[in-house]
This record gives sequence, C-alpha cells and structure tokens, in this order.
Amino acid sequence: DARAAGTDMGPVVSQVQLEQDLSYVEIAKAEGARLAAGGARVACHTGSGKQGFYMAPTLFVDTEAGMRINREEVFGPVASVIRVKDYEEALAVSNDTPFGLSAGIATTSLKYATHFKRHSQAGMVMVNLPTAGVDYHVPFGGRKGSSYGPREQGRYAQEFYTTVKTAYTMA
Repeated sequence: DARAAGTDMGPVVSQVQLEQDLSYVEIAKAEGARLAAGGARVACHTGSGKQGFYMAPTLFVDTEAGMRINREEVFGPVASVIRVKDYEEALAVSNDTPFGLSAGIATTSLKYATHFKRHSQAGMVMVNLPTAGVDYHVPFGGRKGSSYGPREQGRYAQEFYTTVKTAYTMA
C-alpha cells in the first residue's frame, strides 16, 4: 500500500501502464541495454487480495543516448545509466532530449553545481537530491515536451491566475 508507513514505492498506476513499462524493458534489452536489476512484474497482493500493478525497480546499464529507454518518458520505476567522459558531455547528453521535467547532478564541485543549475534545460533542477518529489510551495513543471500550460503550485500559480491592471484617476 503506497499510503502505508514504511512503504518506499507503491504500484504503477494501472494495468495498461504496467504493460507499457514492461514493454519498455523488452525494447531496451532488444536495443542492447544490459538489465542490471529488476525488469519484471512483482507478485504483490493488495489488502483486498487482488493482484496489484507492481513492478520491481529496474536499472539498465550500458545504454546509449539514442536508445528509446533514454529518449522517451517511461513513467515507471525504470532508470538507465549512460556513461560519459566528462561534465561537458554529461550536460550535453542531459539536455539532448525532447523532455525536461527534472534533472539532477551529484557532485562536490560548487563550480559544476552552479553551472548545471544555470544550463540544465529542465523545469526543476536538483543538486545532490533525488529528481522525484517537490515541495508544495514552489512552482512545479517542466520544459520542452514535459509540460503543458502554466506552472502549478506555489506563489507563481497565484500570479498566473491573477489578472493585473494598472489604473490612473485624475481629480
């Protein structure tokens, strides 16, 4: 149960999404990605005794930027690793996507952290933090194909839905 204390990861949202996530696993393997962990449905029953939509957290290694697993949004517990030679290549690969919801960097370098925050083409940028989950008081949204419409949440949302008018009166 995703709502139960101590749960780290809940189910996929639906049977259709679970099937799509599992199809991405097969696509990645067919394209040459190496499955390092997970990649299968997990037998886990809900409190009602029904089979839930559970998938093992999945990790692919030995992937390339052009693989579908790295070019499309999976919306499941799937991650992949693209090996790069240096920071500049990492930033270029990170930005070479039609999407841009969230991006992150793990570093001890203030120079790279600052540069990444300024040059990452994502709506939310994290330094030494997970790229999932946000604070409710800040704007939420992506860039490129990862967002539609205005930013949600926070003061920015109030500003978006407010019509501002300047009026002058002379007596």
